[in-house]
Amino acid sequence: MTTISSQPQPPKKPLLEQMRDALRARHYSIRTETSYLDWAKRFILFHNKRHPETMGAPEITAFLTHLAIEQNVAASTQTQALSAILFLYRQVLHLDLDEPLDIVRAKKPERLPGVLSRDEAQAILRRMSGDYQLTPALAAQVQVWPSCCMAAACA
Repeated sequence: MTTISSQPQPPKKPLLEQMRDALRARHYSIRTETSYLDWAKRFILFHNKRHPETMGAPEITAFLTHLAIEQNVAASTQTQALSAILFLYRQVLHLDLDEPLDIVRAKKPERLPGVLSRDEAQAILRRMSGDYQLTPALAAQVQVWPSCCMAAACA
């Protein structure tokens, strides 16, 4: 009786191709795919082309903290990078991170109010003179969007 030898396995795809396939299988948008692949590549290059299987939470933390402190990225950018790396580990490599990520988070920008208070508007008008004062004063009276008039007055 002869034994049948097992068929040779096809060569494994490169990691980023595996990630692309996983993203497409889950119907992610092309823009998300492009972004996630870019973040995975940047993560690998940051750690001198080490394979992510050989890295874990400390390396992810180092990369994301670097983005916040050295690269000064926005909080949403850092969150996107984190999402891409977590997708790589969970969906492509099928690995769970045992340790929690202790990331220095990027700061969210302070939001400025969209409308001036009455006192702020009056203070601005007092500092203007002549024709430059007329346009915003008129806009305030007829409740036209002031930024349009300010742009015209300052041009």
